Amino acid sequence: MDLEKKLKIVLMILVLVISFGTIGYTTIEGWPFLDSLYMTVVTLSTVGFGEVYPLSPIGKIFTMILVIFGVAGAGYTISIIGQMIVKGEIRKLLGRRKMQKGLKELEDHYIVCGFGRVGRRIAQELCARKVPFVVIDNDPAKTEQSEKDCFLFVQGDATNDQTLLDAGIERAKGLITALVNEADNVFIVLSARQLNPKLFITARVESDEAEKKLLRAGADKVVSPHKIGGIRMALTAIRPNLVDFMSVVTFDQDTDLTIEEIQIKPDSPLIQSTLKDCAIRKEFGIMVVGIKKIGKDVFLNPSPETKIEAGDILIVIGEKEKLDKLETMAGA
Repeated sequence: MDLEKKLKIVLMILVLVISFGTIGYTTIEGWPFLDSLYMTVVTLSTVGFGEVYPLSPIGKIFTMILVIFGVAGAGYTISIIGQMIVKGEIRKLLGRRKMQKGLKELEDHYIVCGFGRVGRRIAQELCARKVPFVVIDNDPAKTEQSEKDCFLFVQGDATNDQTLLDAGIERAKGLITALVNEADNVFIVLSARQLNPKLFITARVESDEAEKKLLRAGADKVVSPHKIGGIRMALTAIRPNLVDFMSVVTFDQDTDLTIEEIQIKPDSPLIQSTLKDCAIRKEFGIMVVGIKKIGKDVFLNPSPETKIEAGDILIVIGEKEKLDKLETMAGA
């Protein structure tokens, strides 16, 4: 039984027992509500206090019935609640309520579909970069792992539209589907694109044929973990120093050096200045290794005479603190 439903049932039993006793004393003995409630609680708790007022014969019979059935019901309820507290189920329920509240407040976040080895690594990377996200997985065991990692999650089938809506897809910035089943990934991409046409969708792929289908379905980018892993292993064997450098600027969280992309907003003071004249290199010590102009591919190692324009995306390498300052200037 669902934890929340179970708690509601046992609490309802307790409320019904107390209500039954209170109404009974009020009706049979004609006592005030507070005295009837007090007598009911005293009787159910079996503390041995005396009656509030002398009981009539019918009142005594009612009290015996309340003791026989009411104490059993109240005892069962209290024992169940005690077990839930000991097992930490109450804490889990409160944690889920907190997560549900967090889900409603999410905006411009990412949705990670699938919490296997690839999905969990994606979530850890997003968490390390302080990017808001929510995980979707249908496996209860994976959900528990997500709870331990303190990730927001939705337990359900990511191919279901309602599950995606529960994850806030209408307010999301991007979606990453990392399921092993390629058919499910295609279905998720189709659903996600329909629910939010502006969503940036990244999909996991295993075969070249599936890659074409995912792109036709609406994925913006497709990634093959096996292909990337194979390339990395080959480069590690023949260009180990290059791989070490790339690991530092992309994966190593223990260093301040990282690679990032920063978009130039229309009101940024950097617009119309050249790379050699702007503050990027002089003040921040940041290296621009590539620029993506609107409607064009990324070109690497841009000339110092290259002008910065609104909508440009700069590929830069530098210290995290300096990159944050540059991002603020780019969006000023």
